[in-house]
Amino acid sequence: MSAPEYLFPRRLDRRHFLQMTGTAAAVAGLSSRGLAAAPEAAEGQPAADKKPVQIGQGQWTYTLDDAWGKLPAGMKYGFGCGIAIDGQNRIFVTSRSPDPCVAIFATDGKLLETWSKDFADKVGYTTKQVADTAHGLYWSKEDGHEYLYFTENAPGCRVYKTDMQGKILYTLGKVDKEGDAAQKFKFDNPTDVAVAPNGDIYVVDGYGSQLVHRFDKNFKLIRTIGGHGKEHGKFETCHGVWVNTLKKEPEVYIADRANNRLEIYSLALDYKRTIPEMRLPCCFYQHEGHIYVPELGARVTILDADDKIVAQLGDGKGIDQNKIGEHPDKFATPHALTVDSKGNFYVLEWLPYARVRKFAHTPA
Repeated sequence: MSAPEYLFPRRLDRRHFLQMTGTAAAVAGLSSRGLAAAPEAAEGQPAADKKPVQIGQGQWTYTLDDAWGKLPAGMKYGFGCGIAIDGQNRIFVTSRSPDPCVAIFATDGKLLETWSKDFADKVGYTTKQVADTAHGLYWSKEDGHEYLYFTENAPGCRVYKTDMQGKILYTLGKVDKEGDAAQKFKFDNPTDVAVAPNGDIYVVDGYGSQLVHRFDKNFKLIRTIGGHGKEHGKFETCHGVWVNTLKKEPEVYIADRANNRLEIYSLALDYKRTIPEMRLPCCFYQHEGHIYVPELGARVTILDADDKIVAQLGDGKGIDQNKIGEHPDKFATPHALTVDSKGNFYVLEWLPYARVRKFAHTPA
């Protein structure tokens, strides 16, 4: 795989999707479920009579945009993996689906493009194999340029850095041949990536070795910590990583999921402190002085710059996942989250139909 290749050279806009699927009615006719198998909306209730679904309170009140994130007929999501927003407020969604592998939306819900078969061709997989290995997605702005990092689960065990058009800039992990744009590295099962202001790159091997690796901006390994365990410096599913820049000195936040905690480290990966009593935390997103944490244990937690909890939203603990659609104000399995420039947040759940949803910020 060489650096100039494109993962997604054929880029389709919404008009082309409507041509492919018939008419705009194919999109407008989608139910609020998004998929036939996705139990999202109450049956038999006219849309005009539906009351807005709200979660939270006070400053942290949000209203569900039930029409957001729908796909045209013939496409569907798989298990929800990653979601990220770029500098143009475009939301990138990955799920374990062969069509689309990646869906890109505007904040108003318009489907801008999808990436599927071309992605599979360039990484040497079928679209099914891509769906089987899909996991993390991270957006980064480095020296004025925007990039995407894709994290691939086993058996691929790779991290790709691309530009915003899908041009492969670097591949780290299980590669056939090393070169200027590819490096062999032993990942067991990587799950997430984060980039520090100085360009250092952090990768967590959350479904495998439980190691956390720090690389410089040229992908030279600097330090590795971790391994299985409950003591500080050890992890059980170090699923997510983020570089928090809310304090005077940036810090590395690690979602130690199965230990139900957040572990905080210096940029050098020296342990600093722990935030306990989380509920299977998955990853992070930072916005306007706060850190948003999607928790696989059926809620979203928001922390301030001092690590204090300011809101816990949509707690769906105890609700049967097969009936979660009857509770649109609740979460089942938040796996990833992002926030746009207006403070609206987008949650992607680890459900077989992804259940990607937008919650507009509507403070009371």
